[in-house]
Amino acid sequence: MAPPIDYETLRVIWWALMGVLLIGFALTDGFDLGVASLLPFVAKTDEERRMVINSVGATWEGNQVWFILGGGAIFAAWPFVYAVSFSGFYLAMFLVLAALILRPVGFKYRSKKPDPAWRSRWDWALFVGGFVPALVFGVAVGNVLAGVPFRLDGDLRSFYEGTLLGLFHHFSLLAGLLSVAMLVLHGSAWLAIKIERGAVHDRAKSFGQIAAVLAILLFAAGGVMVATMNMGFRTEGAVDPMGPSNPHLSTLVAARGAWLANYGAHPWMLLAPVLGFLGPVMALIGIRSKREVLAFGGSSFAAIGIISTVGLSMFPFILPSSIDPGSSLTVWNASSSHLTLFIMLLVTLVFLPIVLLYTAWVYKVLFGRVTTQDVRTNPDYY
Repeated sequence: MAPPIDYETLRVIWWALMGVLLIGFALTDGFDLGVASLLPFVAKTDEERRMVINSVGATWEGNQVWFILGGGAIFAAWPFVYAVSFSGFYLAMFLVLAALILRPVGFKYRSKKPDPAWRSRWDWALFVGGFVPALVFGVAVGNVLAGVPFRLDGDLRSFYEGTLLGLFHHFSLLAGLLSVAMLVLHGSAWLAIKIERGAVHDRAKSFGQIAAVLAILLFAAGGVMVATMNMGFRTEGAVDPMGPSNPHLSTLVAARGAWLANYGAHPWMLLAPVLGFLGPVMALIGIRSKREVLAFGGSSFAAIGIISTVGLSMFPFILPSSIDPGSSLTVWNASSSHLTLFIMLLVTLVFLPIVLLYTAWVYKVLFGRVTTQDVRTNPDYY
């Protein structure tokens, strides 16, 4: 029996779910990365650094669920995308994973010895574990927008013709810096909510204001570059959204400025870039007016708007090829089978609400600010 939802609709649903998972990762583990990136700068003494670490110490591990879900969903729903991206970006992925490994090690080993030098080294390890993934994730998105140097042969075998250093070009670096600014803003807004008012709280807010301004400027600069540079891809001829997953059955070409075409065809999509600009402005107002909840809401809206802008601009493309546009992967030519997507959707409808409810319950239980008294009197704190 055929699934009750048609193939085209399932493909769009899974494209949207991928966006939800990426946004979920940015909203939860994103402030962990931002806090780690701020650690050496907002906290000067060991006591202050313990406060900063413990603001995320109870939740960072659970927040990584979204990262795992995202990787698993790409593998199951978009096998072509998984194969090409994880093989082509292998060294970049290894760099991210090596940095992420420093996080659990840093959390577990930092307080094993009272030696200041020992703790300082692990604090910098935590910084690397936050800053490097934030940068590389943005660089990866910048490369996807510009096009990735891969091609598919007649047997659909992928060949990646780029290098690790080649990933770090001017546009991808701008995207990487935007990612860092976005997550540092999110991390500073989290610290403003989670840390007792005092020196650390004030330093976090100062860095948050800088990050908010940089996020606005970098997002605007990225938009100008997308509009004016030789960047963008489009489909030619008829497209069969119900057709088999075979990139060779599509006619895909590079087209300057094509990433802006969706906004003309569907004006409602402009909500995404508007939110990408409005979020940092809200966060800036919240920080300056001492309304921490508004600041955190603004940083969350910034992440939602910026990530949604990328996805909506590229639709239906997921992974375009810069050297062979005909090999580009789209929502229509790179998905799993009709039945696979339907079964996965049923599983998601059962388990995703459980993840959301459990996450909400955890944050409710752990609600409250970390104080100096907490780290002084509680030996179980990091």
